[in-house]
Amino acid sequence: MTGVTAKVVVIDDDGAVLRSVGRLLGASGYEVELFEGARAFLASAAAAPDARAGCVIVDLAMPELNGLDLQAALRAFGCRLPLIFITGHGDVRASVQAMKDGAVDFLLKPLEADEVLAAVRRAMELDARARAARVEREALAARLDALTPRERQVCDRIARGQLNKQIAAELGLAESTVKQHRASATAKLGVTSAAELAALLERSRGRDG
Repeated sequence: MTGVTAKVVVIDDDGAVLRSVGRLLGASGYEVELFEGARAFLASAAAAPDARAGCVIVDLAMPELNGLDLQAALRAFGCRLPLIFITGHGDVRASVQAMKDGAVDFLLKPLEADEVLAAVRRAMELDARARAARVEREALAARLDALTPRERQVCDRIARGQLNKQIAAELGLAESTVKQHRASATAKLGVTSAAELAALLERSRGRDG
């Protein structure tokens, strides 16, 4: 996930719109990829769902595969790039569906440069935050996976506020053994107190979300 260049993908079967939006974004300092249809982009994204960063601007009404179809397909295989929809028609039902499914914005053609740039800024910020959160969750998962089953049992009980002697009695261990597991586990996790351990385990509960 690291070292990925954030790009704005623009997908529209109208070549004039595609080139216009591409020039606007390029002049504003963004790296841009242009696609005249959704299928080519979908094939590229499906091959490596996490190999892209940034956002997607997609036309709602396109032949073969429209914007809503693309949104559903991306979600199905785990590509979580934020989407901005553009359309020449004020389709309220489609806009509501797009926003329900996580679209960042829904812009009407003819596009206003300021609106496009504002939507792209929001989408890029959302993607950056989401990717940073996933990196943190993956790092946390790796630390937790390094624990032995017994160390995890001890950690769970420490986080609940139990003392070493209580844990020892509950698990049928010597108190000295609990202390050894505790020392090993806290070193692996990089925490120094029961409060830090409890907070770390709380964060871990949402690591797959």
